[in-house]
Amino acid sequence: MDVVVRAATHIGLYIREYGRTVDVIVGGQYGSEGKGHVASYLAREYDVLVRVGGPNAGHKVFMSPTPYIHHQLPSGTLRNTQARLVLAPGAILNVERLLKEMSECKVDVDRLFIDPQAMVISEGDIAREKGLVERIGSTGQGVGMATVRRITDRGKKIKLAADMRELKKYVRETWEVLEEAYKAGSRILVEGTQGTGLSLYHGQYPYVTSRDTTVSGCLSEAGISPSRVRKVIIVCRTYPIRVQKPNNGTSGKMWQEITWRTVSTRSGIPLSKLERTERTSTTDRKRRVCEFDWELLRKSSAINGPTDIALTFADYLDSKNADARRYEQLSPETVRFVEEVERVGSAPVSLISTEFHFRSIIDRRSWRIQ
Repeated sequence: MDVVVRAATHIGLYIREYGRTVDVIVGGQYGSEGKGHVASYLAREYDVLVRVGGPNAGHKVFMSPTPYIHHQLPSGTLRNTQARLVLAPGAILNVERLLKEMSECKVDVDRLFIDPQAMVISEGDIAREKGLVERIGSTGQGVGMATVRRITDRGKKIKLAADMRELKKYVRETWEVLEEAYKAGSRILVEGTQGTGLSLYHGQYPYVTSRDTTVSGCLSEAGISPSRVRKVIIVCRTYPIRVQKPNNGTSGKMWQEITWRTVSTRSGIPLSKLERTERTSTTDRKRRVCEFDWELLRKSSAINGPTDIALTFADYLDSKNADARRYEQLSPETVRFVEEVERVGSAPVSLISTEFHFRSIIDRRSWRIQ
């Protein structure tokens, strides 16, 4: 292979050009910001969809008549059926759940690429996370313990994607898949999971997840150089949420915690609808809610360096926003809120989700591809 690589370089096959064809989308708060909804909307414009993280994050996308929740595959899987799908080396896999999702989404072998070094969750990993569920409100999906084993069990026999018979035909070095995409000028969307406020390093320890959820962390898991990146989109919701820990304990502090009744009174959305909607996608737990955290936005912006911000749940500011299809149709208070987000976040609010529907995204991007 040394000879092949050197010979290929001499005849110009490996000339490296750093075209910026990669866009990254991450959460700017504590997860559940609506990243899946935004990623699904954007997916039509990309040739390759990359998802990092594990099944402890559920991304709900609008599909008619029933929404779909992606736990392992990229959120644009159903929206753009021509795009190639990549689960990179930093992915953590629940094989049974992945196979089920692949079947439901009718993903064939020519479309999905799974890196051989992606970690596989065992039943023991899930069992050992029961304590975390009680202590910090973890989802208990085994992702953290699988990550621990990847470090502590080096030299022992652990199962990676390459070791799973069911996944053999999908396994390929994903850096090669991405290299081919770069050469072809393909557009690539990297979809992060959870939010910056849950980052292992930048979140509110110990109420954090088991990985770095920032743009840099996502690129590392995907095996993508920062020099490839064109756009960075952070997603923020008008009222941040955190999962409610079992037994009414805390899953971490939030700025100025309020009740869903308060949101209902302000927005005009029925309380029953909010309580029905605001449950976690993975564990079906109730969510806590708080006032918009401007300091958290400033920190997320500093860490991620967004070129764009996607603001979701605009209808929670005013239920009439759900009918808006253009920026000028938003309520005056909402427009002022958007302008303040742009000032504090140091980036334009280019996408505004007014309700959970595919057509209810106000697209203000200057870089939109028709």
